[in-house]
Amino acid sequence: MGKRRRKARPNYKDDIKFKYRINEEIDAPQVRLVGDNIPQQGIYPIEEALRMAREMELDLVEVAPNADPPVCRIIDFNKFIFEKKKKEKEQKKKTQQTEVKEIRFTPMTDDHDFEFKLRYARSFLENGDKVKAYVFFKGRQIVFQDRGEQVLQRMIEELKDIATVESPPKLEGRRMIMILAPLKSKKGKVKQSANKEETQSESDNQQSQNN
Repeated sequence: MGKRRRKARPNYKDDIKFKYRINEEIDAPQVRLVGDNIPQQGIYPIEEALRMAREMELDLVEVAPNADPPVCRIIDFNKFIFEKKKKEKEQKKKTQQTEVKEIRFTPMTDDHDFEFKLRYARSFLENGDKVKAYVFFKGRQIVFQDRGEQVLQRMIEELKDIATVESPPKLEGRRMIMILAPLKSKKGKVKQSANKEETQSESDNQQSQNN
């Protein structure tokens, strides 16, 4: 009687470990073994590859199922999945969607209120978020569209060091709306400047200790 193959695991999309076939789940007659722990990398019968994995007390993992023959590695599967999940988590952090924060003005916004909301807008932009700023015209205030535009233009001028105008002021119903986006290069410049200052500080400390 032939060797019974282990039943394949369900293909749960939310768990990366179910994206890979391991050991007896691999149904190809032969596989290509790669990896630093394989002295002679190349094509092996599946039985030979499984034997090698058992001798190393590791798992035979199919890492490229669409290749001909499939590419496999002999590795610790749990450790392999842990590293994959760690990389996915880091990648998600890097590709988080930018949020759009809203800030509301009126055509009668005074300097104190403007400065208060300007600080909020700056903090949002420095955090990498976009800012949707708008002036709401209530009732007869709609006749003061020029004042509303002045408020938004002033905001553009105050934030030009960290923001770019993605959508210029535009009247939509009773709201004059614009969207500001953070300058992508600005964050890098700030980071480089901080690193430079940190390096200079370390250098000064080192010289002080030497003296």
